[in-house]
Amino acid sequence: MSITSLSELFQTEPISWGCRGDPYLWQEMSEVLATQPLPSSEAQLAGTLEAIFERLVGLPITAQESSVFVERHAHGGMSSGHISLKFWCETALPLLLARYHAALIDGDSR
Repeated sequence: MSITSLSELFQTEPISWGCRGDPYLWQEMSEVLATQPLPSSEAQLAGTLEAIFERLVGLPITAQESSVFVERHAHGGMSSGHISLKFWCETALPLLLARYHAALIDGDSR
């Protein structure tokens, strides 16, 4: 996996989501990060992802709420527009960090 920008970490979507708004936030984060180069460390990446999440959602990824409603991601359905903080904290962020780590290893082996 050879990647050059942060948005490439988002190219393959997770198999499942927490709430109906999560896929829309995933896409929005990918678009926001489209021009951002890869940071030099995993800690920098985590900080960047957490900052963008908080800017787009209005709460830190570590907030105690189980979900938060983001109107621009409401596209119909009972839980439409809801973002699962648990999904982002426990699944999405670790997945993106693992992809970053894999990309670094792949880049070092070339």
